[in-house]
Amino acid sequence: MNMHKPLTAPLLASLLMTLACASVQAQGVYRIVGPDGKVTFSDRAPADANAQPARAATEVPAAANGALPYELRQIANRFPVTIYTGNDCPPCTSARNLLTSRGVPFTERTVSSNEDIAALQRLSGGTGLPFGTIGGQQLAGFSEGEWVQYLDAAGYPKQSALPRNYRQPAPTPLVAVKATAEPATTPASSDPATPTAPSRARPRPPAPVNDGPTPSNPAGIRF
Repeated sequence: MNMHKPLTAPLLASLLMTLACASVQAQGVYRIVGPDGKVTFSDRAPADANAQPARAATEVPAAANGALPYELRQIANRFPVTIYTGNDCPPCTSARNLLTSRGVPFTERTVSSNEDIAALQRLSGGTGLPFGTIGGQQLAGFSEGEWVQYLDAAGYPKQSALPRNYRQPAPTPLVAVKATAEPATTPASSDPATPTAPSRARPRPPAPVNDGPTPSNPAGIRF
């Protein structure tokens, strides 16, 4: 289990400032569609009242979190949480319980196959579990104090604000499982019109040799 030291006050303040700047930049960029269909981006609000702010690069589709309260949905869109877990991994269970008890909506990806492990190594640079991301921040291993500090910095509420009917999405493998198709067997056809493999011809008995009449068989009869 990978353990990390809690964030220091200057580092936490820097993180808060970075998150705040990212939020301001995401809110201050507008996507403008011209009469000719050309799309441009500007930090100034256009005269068209129907123009909407551009979506941040880390934002997930709003439909995925449509059942969340507005403020929590904005945080989850801006700083989505994903955890990567494995079987027989108590720290993974601790990370999952922390997010669940605090009411943080998250995506869980399981790591069990060799393909999953290779993908995790490309993603995180290692194979240790659990591994988590909060927006663009990566968390290797589980240290409750560290995870709590990053969740606080992202703006997640300290107590659950999830609606009672909210259902956490089921975990999915990190690498999608590919179905293996069984080789198709061609049944023997009963249709006489269907060509079949030629059967091996039986050897014919040798033709009888007609030696003609003999002194003991003047008529040349053979049985």
